[in-house]
Amino acid sequence: MKIGIPIEIKEAENRVALTPAGAETLVVEGHQVLLQSGAGEPSGFSDGMYSALGVEICKSTNLVWEQSEMIVKVKEPVESEWPRMRRGQILFTYLHLAASQKLTRAILDSGIVALAYETVEKSDGQLPLLIPMSEVAGRMSVQAGVKYLGTDKGGSGILIGGVPGVEPGKVVIIGGGVVGMNAGIIASGLGAKVVILDSSLPRLRHLDRIMPNNVVHLYSTREAIRQELGDADLIVGAVLLHGSKAPHVLLEGDLERMRKGSVLVDVSVDQGGCFESIRPTTHSDPVYLMGGIIHYGVTNIPGVVPRTSTPALTNSTLPYILAVAGKGWEVACRTDSSLMYHSGN
Repeated sequence: MKIGIPIEIKEAENRVALTPAGAETLVVEGHQVLLQSGAGEPSGFSDGMYSALGVEICKSTNLVWEQSEMIVKVKEPVESEWPRMRRGQILFTYLHLAASQKLTRAILDSGIVALAYETVEKSDGQLPLLIPMSEVAGRMSVQAGVKYLGTDKGGSGILIGGVPGVEPGKVVIIGGGVVGMNAGIIASGLGAKVVILDSSLPRLRHLDRIMPNNVVHLYSTREAIRQELGDADLIVGAVLLHGSKAPHVLLEGDLERMRKGSVLVDVSVDQGGCFESIRPTTHSDPVYLMGGIIHYGVTNIPGVVPRTSTPALTNSTLPYILAVAGKGWEVACRTDSSLMYHSGN
């Protein structure tokens, strides 16, 4: 199969769909891999590293899309890419269709076979292609949020870890899944007081066993969330409903309970956001102020750490890419239940 890897053109998206090693694995299996020139550079991979392993380098985006039977990407196609999608072609990438009716319609109208990374689901409920980027986004959410707590960024002026004799700041994390757990790891490591809320008692028990003593685990209800807002310095939204728009767990009216200059980071924003007051932002213009609260709504948080996120993504996606390329999408979906249940065209 001819497999194309175009340059990601979403703003500040520096990842590439496959590392050279991942592309080589496809070549060894007899597939033809076409890489748009320069696609791997931000991740530390030159064209020469790919070509030395049998990858064909293409100078233009058009060539990659026109010649490929399957397009492998990182992020959803942006509007300028929609006309390139064609009937019968396979697209394998993150899609997050719940957040964009326009993209959903464009995919349906094109007739392309769209397989979404985030809906590949194991029988135990795990999302193997979402986990690595959720780990990165969860850790970066605290890193990003803490940055805006300084008064130079309009924040309340809190050092999240405190110092001897002065209390640390408080981080509230709504959602205890992969994103929430990783956010908790970083926040607790910085010395903050950390509260993780989740509606799954088994998950709370698991987190209670593995997280450090400066992390408190609470059952998530509207009242529990409201009670934690008043002295929170940073709130991380980490709520996910598989394949659906994220529910609003923090309403716009709740902002009145918060200290001015506190920070909201909504990692669920690419699924519509779990904070009612959130809207998508970019790495070049990441925050806005509403009700005196700083909002961070970047939709591709891992895109600015491609030397970490590209290898992590390839490690997870490569077996599925191999299966679809080797068997064709229909057979691959019939023989792998994690693809079969959630696939479509």
